[in-house]
Amino acid sequence: MALYEHLLIARQDISAQQVDALATHLKTIVEGEGGKVEKQEYWGLRGLAYRIKKNRKGHYVLLNINAPSKAIVELERQNKINEDVLRYITVKVDGFEQSANKTRRDDRDGKPEAAVVEETAQ
Repeated sequence: MALYEHLLIARQDISAQQVDALATHLKTIVEGEGGKVEKQEYWGLRGLAYRIKKNRKGHYVLLNINAPSKAIVELERQNKINEDVLRYITVKVDGFEQSANKTRRDDRDGKPEAAVVEETAQ
């Protein structure tokens, strides 16, 4: 099986719970096709660079998927049908990256954020 990163942008007028339910639905699709969702990250409501279907903002969700290609084909087919999905992209990767938040925490080495700022200012 191959590794994929799947990013989708959902409409701004649905709630975070509905976005989570959408991601869970996509997870069941992948698992039904013999794959596995390694990680699911909700990035929140963010502004878009340009309007998409009259939306200025969107809910971003990242899924790290370990699945066969037929599972990805079905996942993308379901995204095309769903009215709540504005955009999506699936990229085949060699390995999953760490979360940006996790990397930032590791850079501090357990120091308070103010201490890191003071060190960089000197």
